[in-house]
Amino acid sequence: MSERFFSAAPITTEQVTLDGPEAHHLLHVMRANVGDRVTLFDNSGAEYPAILEKLSRAAVDLRIVERVDINRELPFSLIVGVALPKGDRQKWLVEKLTEIGVTTLVPLITARGVAQPTDSAMERLERAVIEAAKQCGRNRLMQIAQPRAWADWLTSQSVIRNPQSENPSLRLLAHPHGTPFAELSPAFQPTVQISIGPEGGLTDDEATTATAAGWQSVDLGPRILRVETAALALAAAVALRS
Repeated sequence: MSERFFSAAPITTEQVTLDGPEAHHLLHVMRANVGDRVTLFDNSGAEYPAILEKLSRAAVDLRIVERVDINRELPFSLIVGVALPKGDRQKWLVEKLTEIGVTTLVPLITARGVAQPTDSAMERLERAVIEAAKQCGRNRLMQIAQPRAWADWLTSQSVIRNPQSENPSLRLLAHPHGTPFAELSPAFQPTVQISIGPEGGLTDDEATTATAAGWQSVDLGPRILRVETAALALAAAVALRS
């Protein structure tokens, strides 16, 4: 057994107990047995080979074998602000952005948005991040930030800087008739921010406000893309140029 499991509590000792969804997965899905070996991660950037030592109805006790520092993150921060799509498409979006290596997802509230990010929806998406990280091998979780109104996102996030750099972040807005992605400078900043509007598109005022705040419009081609497709396409294009 080589499955990966997430420990919500930081791993600081040799003994670790998993409960909740992770224990349920081990006990009732994987049918784990004492002596099985698995890999744990705790959002610290490391992973921990471990051996199952005790099983109960709702918890699993494990012994950590070693700490292994493995960095599978992008070499820069990639922040994606997006007006969420409806239903299960939200989970798909979160899964794929996690796999791409996105650092933070910010749900945006826009004039034509079709899905309002509720507390219960946010909890489901945070669980989707964990499942995606388990699958793709990331040892740090993509953060899902609190929802932001469009104007607030543009002004508050526009000053994000890398603490070791004097350069401001590069801010890209997916919008028709912008600069083709292939023509962008390959010299990305230590932080890259992406904005994706709702399926109905940004209003003229929203687009104008973004441009005035220093966002660079990027055209993703002549076809009409769904929200999750646009977000994934632009995030992947940026990640692959790292």
